[in-house]
Amino acid sequence: MGAFERKDISFSDTTIKWVAEIFVGVFVMPLIDRCLSRKGSCRLSLCVVLTIFINGCGSSGGGGVAPPVISAAPTSTLSGTIGIAAGTVVDSDVNDPFARYVSNDTYLVAQAIPSPVTLGGYLNLAGSGPVGGSSSFGDLSDYYRVRLEAGQTVTVTIANAFTGDLDLYLYNDNGTSLPTLEASSLASGAIKTLPISASGDYFIEVRLASGYSSYTLTVGNFAPQQMPGRLNSTDAFVAGDVIVKFRDDLSIPAAKRLPAARAAALGLQAKAGSSHQRSQLMNLGASQARPATFKTLGLVQNRDRQFRFDNVDKQLKFETMQVIKALRQRADVLYAEPNYIYQTNAVPTDPLYSSQWHYPLINLPAAWDLETGVSSVTVAVVDTGVLLNHPDLQGQFSADGGYDFISSDSSSGDGEPGIDANPDDPGDSIGVARSSFHGTHVAGTVAAATAFSAGGSGIAGVAPGVKIMPVRALGKNGGTSYDIIQSVRYAAGLSNDSGIILNATQRADVINLSLGRVGGSIQAEQDLYTEVRGAGVIVVASAGNENSSVFNYPAAYAGVISVAAVDISKQKAPYSSFGSTVDVAAPGGYTGTDIDGDGFGDGVLSTLGDDSGAAVSFIYGVYNGTSMAAPHMAGVVALMKSSNSTLTPAAVDALLQSGAIVEDLGAVGRDDIFGHGLINAHSAVVAAQSAPAPPPLLGISPTTLNMGAVGSSAMLAVSNVGSGTLQINSVTVTGAPGWLTVSEATVNATTKSGLYRVIVDRASVSEGSYQAEIVFASSVNSVTVSVSMQVIAQALNADAGYHYVLLIDTADFSVLDQWQGAAEGGSYRYQFDNVLFPADREYYVVGGTDLDNDSLLCDFGEACGIYFSPGDFRTIGRDDTHSGLDFITGFGVGVQASSLLQRAGTPMGFRRQPTIKQLE
Repeated sequence: MGAFERKDISFSDTTIKWVAEIFVGVFVMPLIDRCLSRKGSCRLSLCVVLTIFINGCGSSGGGGVAPPVISAAPTSTLSGTIGIAAGTVVDSDVNDPFARYVSNDTYLVAQAIPSPVTLGGYLNLAGSGPVGGSSSFGDLSDYYRVRLEAGQTVTVTIANAFTGDLDLYLYNDNGTSLPTLEASSLASGAIKTLPISASGDYFIEVRLASGYSSYTLTVGNFAPQQMPGRLNSTDAFVAGDVIVKFRDDLSIPAAKRLPAARAAALGLQAKAGSSHQRSQLMNLGASQARPATFKTLGLVQNRDRQFRFDNVDKQLKFETMQVIKALRQRADVLYAEPNYIYQTNAVPTDPLYSSQWHYPLINLPAAWDLETGVSSVTVAVVDTGVLLNHPDLQGQFSADGGYDFISSDSSSGDGEPGIDANPDDPGDSIGVARSSFHGTHVAGTVAAATAFSAGGSGIAGVAPGVKIMPVRALGKNGGTSYDIIQSVRYAAGLSNDSGIILNATQRADVINLSLGRVGGSIQAEQDLYTEVRGAGVIVVASAGNENSSVFNYPAAYAGVISVAAVDISKQKAPYSSFGSTVDVAAPGGYTGTDIDGDGFGDGVLSTLGDDSGAAVSFIYGVYNGTSMAAPHMAGVVALMKSSNSTLTPAAVDALLQSGAIVEDLGAVGRDDIFGHGLINAHSAVVAAQSAPAPPPLLGISPTTLNMGAVGSSAMLAVSNVGSGTLQINSVTVTGAPGWLTVSEATVNATTKSGLYRVIVDRASVSEGSYQAEIVFASSVNSVTVSVSMQVIAQALNADAGYHYVLLIDTADFSVLDQWQGAAEGGSYRYQFDNVLFPADREYYVVGGTDLDNDSLLCDFGEACGIYFSPGDFRTIGRDDTHSGLDFITGFGVGVQASSLLQRAGTPMGFRRQPTIKQLE
């Protein structure tokens, strides 16, 4: 093989100069620009290397190219102050090795925090999460000492529910002994919240359940959206009971899929539910058997417990939640829920006879001229049962006779074991108090016997021609989720624990639920009402008597018509709940007034019983409550169904939303007090008889946004709730100069319907309360959304945590420089020296924490701020001001950074530069 030979190639001086100029212009000068904008020895050394390279280029003898003359762009110093959002505090032991580390792992070293407050924190198992200050030994709990006021809410939001799970605990700070557990939230999902019922000194514990995650802890009057999977000890549920539905795995032998076998395999006891295809009711059993159950479910009892229980009921509720949470994590469990306790939504008064002012109020007499109801329409009254022998209800019951689904003998009080076919109400009195006979009152409003000629007696019902299906679900101390689920399934003709499945002609057309509870939604119940609606059954429920916007279930479930209450003057009844889930209003009365001067309170008159004597007396009396409002609506719907047998739940919804069957009260259009308005019985029957396709109509959910003191963003769903088409013509904001912005999130390019993002910016206004309105104008109608928020005073000890401030090139979003430091006197003062400013160069400035030490800023759970102006991101160029580049940082403040992250193509966060401690 021949040797390789070197072939020398020579170039002319002109060629060398041409190549050198291209190389310098294309490759070297951009590097010099970049290096000149860096700090310290890195910038110097890089520039020296480049200069040596340039000086050596083309330096061979014989007319080589002279070194190019480099004219550097001007440089400047950029500086500013980062303020801290009011009430902001940081966890004292996070994973960032630069942050000051003070343990708050037990109540003995609890970190004192102000109230209200927004706090950022981090927890991790040993060896879990990014390497940092707490990664090797772990940080399992953060304790905070705080003074809380009744009506406040404590909320923890998990930054990354995929990497970790956290639980929320509240303890009484008794000052000396081991704290007592007051409340806890072990909910599924990223948001866990606890209401404060009494003012006092407390410990808040955020406890790690698995993995690692940053979190945001909020204390204030802002009530976050209630999330599915809620699991709070403050809610009313049967301690020890669990509602479980298993996944139907056909590979498991049939015998092992039976409820008793399933329960035994988990160390639980089967309590009710005969089919593996439906949810089942199970119980934890005796206390001595629970350790085995906990072991089976992988629970460690008394794990580093730094608290005590002050009674056995609280302990059993806590253990019930632990079991439910463990069940939710099993692959063979579709869902596991508490067995919630429901109460009637009524305020009883002495049984007195009075006039039924509430019927003319909804134009019912005019409706009776058109329709009084037909016997083929049935309204199920799921309640305390009904006094079947009341004279004004004779001949009014459905052929099936109804059913009693109260599974607890102690609650039932009827002397019959378990569920049975007798829905007669034996009374719900405890001690010497009279029974409510609540279901009898509700049933009388729906369809008490009514004579429209001589010979009548007693009272009138809204739809006297229809039939009542009495279904008993509430007993002493109310009723449970499981029993109500079975009752509704029976009424709708679905499989249930009675084994009786009513056919399409037997089942109810309308179900009235004058009952409710506060707390979160549960999947078993939402699935139920979705299935019932799918079967064509219309469900009506009372909105609640809390006089608040707290969700009341089942009224708050999708597919359920939520009914608020008005008094004799068509004003909001003092007790009536309100909010975004209210659909319609109806008479609920108020016995605290006597507006009509008849000597009796202005409540709703209906059938009742009196068991104060040896036997029950059949009487009439007045109650008030949303429980009384709901049967007015249910009765009107029954009249509509009598006029048009093809009427569907969707058709009723559309008629409500169109305003065709209501009298508009309060604000024009739908509002949170009266929903779409006061039901008008005559208009409803007229509309049902023709039931044309509803016209196009703009609808928005929600129509009220209360951002509180910490909420920073929300989404609005804007849609056509009628038929046909409409177009959004404009979106305007009034009463909010600078602090409120609305932008399109995901909308239809033609109609502009879809999701809109609302953002509030507290940095632009001073301390106080603020209100504004967003008006959506369409080609058909306009809808106004009310927005409110508060700005609280700056706390003296405000600290948003150790911060990194990045100088970012707007062209390619590269990080050109970094400042880092702790807060001093409630702010951060940053500065970038020797920043290069070519004519076309501009910068962003972004700052934030890195609590989890993953090198990303402005990701979920981190404090974040950006040099920002309303309407767009503020860039910094050669001719702009280079000092006073001030902005605000805080946990939840940097919402505007999310759009910049999307623009940069790095939605997870801005990556900061390595630090010395990291490199070591």
